[in-house]
Parts: sequence; structure tokens; C-alpha cells
Amino acid sequence: MAYDFDRIVERRGSDSAKWGRYDEDVLPLWVADMDFTSPEPVIRALHERVDHGVFGYGLEPPEFREVVVARLQRLYGWQVSPEALLFLPGVVTGFNLACRALASPGGGVLVQTPVYPPFLRVHTNAGLTLDEMELTCQPDGRYTVDWDAFEAAITGRTRVFLLCNPHNPVGRVFTRAELARMAEICLRHDVDICSDEIHCDLVFSESRHLPIASLDAEIADRTVTLMAPSKTYNIAGLKCSVAIVPNAELREKLEATKGGLVPGVSVSGYAAGLAAYRDGGPWLEAVMRYLQANRDFLFEVVKAQLPGIEMGKPEGTYLAWLDCRGSAIAGNPCEFFLQRARVALGDGKAFGQGGEGFVRLNFGCPRAMLAEALDRMREALIAA
Repeated sequence: MAYDFDRIVERRGSDSAKWGRYDEDVLPLWVADMDFTSPEPVIRALHERVDHGVFGYGLEPPEFREVVVARLQRLYGWQVSPEALLFLPGVVTGFNLACRALASPGGGVLVQTPVYPPFLRVHTNAGLTLDEMELTCQPDGRYTVDWDAFEAAITGRTRVFLLCNPHNPVGRVFTRAELARMAEICLRHDVDICSDEIHCDLVFSESRHLPIASLDAEIADRTVTLMAPSKTYNIAGLKCSVAIVPNAELREKLEATKGGLVPGVSVSGYAAGLAAYRDGGPWLEAVMRYLQANRDFLFEVVKAQLPGIEMGKPEGTYLAWLDCRGSAIAGNPCEFFLQRARVALGDGKAFGQGGEGFVRLNFGCPRAMLAEALDRMREALIAA
């Protein structure tokens, strides 16, 4: 069937965090949800659930585990048992849970900055210390790992490496060699891995996602992998994710830690998540073509029309990381574009070390909306 991703859906007045935060003249490209209608099978499944009319405590749909297990085998050649899956209401919940389960108070959690802001709050939530290493921004805007800095950031207290792959906000999809080296260093230092792979389905044609735990059984035994249909199918508000934990002892630790604190997935979350994974493939193929065209359009406009702004081409996610340090902007570029262009972007400072002077732009929107935002940004830069 045909999908119209150019259609602008009015989201103001729909209790949308993305569209309700700013004044009506502001184009919001700040938070990571897309402005596309979710796949028809998801909407149909939700209608059927609502039409039933009873919303009591729910059970996990019997086929959900088999659908996820088959998906992991098909996409990555990764064989996991159905028992390895733990369904959770969100990936942020998942990595906070994992850090509590895998590290005792006073232990350390290693992160690679700049990074998704909730990563930078995990240590305070769990009574841990934060061990940071900054990714290296190359002249072309592509980020790489300084291996000496990575290993030096691991201390005697470090218990968990919190990996973001595909990486938010820099857009890297780490290669097999990079993942293998990260894992080798972690295992040598007796550090467990929690891998946030929520953007794993949002990878462009020149790259391929590999779950770090799929590399070999020894790595899988020390890894909690977090995935979700939420970003992929634009159903983040329905709160459904999955932790893949092959090690039974680690699963037991997560189960014990979540007791009384972490709710189960709702009946609507289960219905939407199952429908998305089972029947959303054609929609995903279509939206990825549209997103890749948006990415390429954005890259060319930034290069040709936004003076002093640079960006690397994202390998995954629908998020662009714009380097504003060479522009005429005085002060915080996020505030500049909000006040002067009426475009809301993610503030680079919130992403930790290496984020100063950057903004994050969500290009998961109709092309006309993206073009209008870029026009506003260009005019603001020219007038600066």
C-alpha cells in the first residue's frame, strides 16, 4: 500500500509533549518522536482492543515472545531462547533497572558522551558514580572511539558500561570491529554491558546494526540488550519494550530489582507492540526510504545554506547532530534558533561533555516541515 509521509498531521491539542511545550509559532524538532501516523496494523490492533471495552490487568500475548525471537534470528542471525526476554514499559526504565541490578551503591557506570541525557542521570538514580569518556569528532563530523580514553575511563569501581548503539545523538552505528573491541575491554575489566539499542531498526542503507550481545556467547552472558518498537513505529507513548538477557542469573537480578517499582506493560502497549513487530514491516521499509531522503536533503541544505553549521551524515536514527561552533551565533545555539528562528531543537549542553555548541535536530517529519525549519534557521543565521 502507499504511505503518505508528506501529510502534515495536526498534533497541537493532542496532549503531545513535542507540540505542547512551545508557543504555536514554534516548529518543534527537539524530542525524538516522529510526526508520522503509525502503521495501519497498529492502529487496527488498538481499535480492536478498545472496542472490547474492558481494560483490566493484562497478560503478555502468547505469541509475542516467538515474534521477537524470530525477529532477532531473521535480522541478526542471533539465536535467543524465549525465556531470555523480559518485557518492560520502556528502555529508560530498562537501563536504570539494569544499572541498579548490576552495580551496588558506590559502583561506577561508564558512558560515552555526548549522549542521550537520561544516560547522565542513571548514576544519581542508583547511587553510583559516573565514569565518562568523550567520543572523538572527526573533521567530517563522524565520531570515533579513542580506545586509550575508553580503557582509561574504566576504574576499579566501574561495574557497568552503558552503550548507546545506534548512538543518540551522534548517529553512529558502531561496526562489528568497534563493538568487539568495546566488549573485549569490558570483559577484561570485569564490566557488564547494558546496551540501549532502541534505534536498531532505524539504520540507513550503507550501515548495518549488530547487537553487541550477538557477537558471541561470552559477551551475551554479560549483556543486557534493550530494544523496543516505540521509536521504530512511532508508538513511544504506549510504553512497550523488551530486555534480552540470555544469562538466567542476570535475569533474576533484574526481576528482583524491579519488584514493586516497575509496572508491567499495559494491554494497549502489548497490542501495539505485537502488531508493529508482526505486521509493520512494509511501513518500516517505506518510512526508512523517506527518512533517508530527509537525511540527505538535510545534509545538503546544511552544507550549502547554513553558514558556519556543519554535520556528519547520520548512519542511523532520525536525529542530526549539528555543530554550530563555527557560526556567527553568540551564546547558546539552541536558544538562538528558538528565539530568532522559532525552531525548537535539542540543546547540546544537555548531552554532556562534547555537546557544547551543538544542537540536535529531529528530521522524522514531513519534508515541507523540515524545509520550513531550515529556511527559518538560514534566515536567522544570515541576519546574525
